[in-house]
Amino acid sequence: MRRKSFQEMACSVAQFLEVAGEWWTMLIVRDAFLGVTRFDDFHERLGISRNVLTQRLEHLIEHGVLTREAYQDKPARYDYRLTDKGRTMWPVLNAMRQWGDQWAAPDGPPLIVTHSVCGQPATAVHVCSHCGDPLTSRDLRASAGPGARDGLLEGLSPKAAPTA
Repeated sequence: MRRKSFQEMACSVAQFLEVAGEWWTMLIVRDAFLGVTRFDDFHERLGISRNVLTQRLEHLIEHGVLTREAYQDKPARYDYRLTDKGRTMWPVLNAMRQWGDQWAAPDGPPLIVTHSVCGQPATAVHVCSHCGDPLTSRDLRASAGPGARDGLLEGLSPKAAPTA
């Protein structure tokens, strides 16, 4: 079944999902962050069918998340590498990993991310870009931005942020 497109929706979350919302996509991006670049390696690691992997890689190239770089002519073979746009997916992927570590990894995290500067396991923490204080959903409120269209915040409370 084909899913609905979010392309016309004036919502940054919807636009992210338009690019990365299919469940294999973030696993491909995860593996690219781990250094996987070759089609056969993605295929073997993920257990994804070749046709679905081809479609997902093409989608990520089309949206500027990956580039395809030839490393062999006959037969043609390519490396798939993250672009700057793709590398900016790190905070999203890392948040997904940290959520999974906390709520879905009863035997402990399957992957430890270490800060190369200090050598310690690292957990990303969201902080205010202005004052540096840690951010939680209770500290935030939403308001219409310059790209908002009518109705995005309609019917929401003035705070318009989760209460978790």
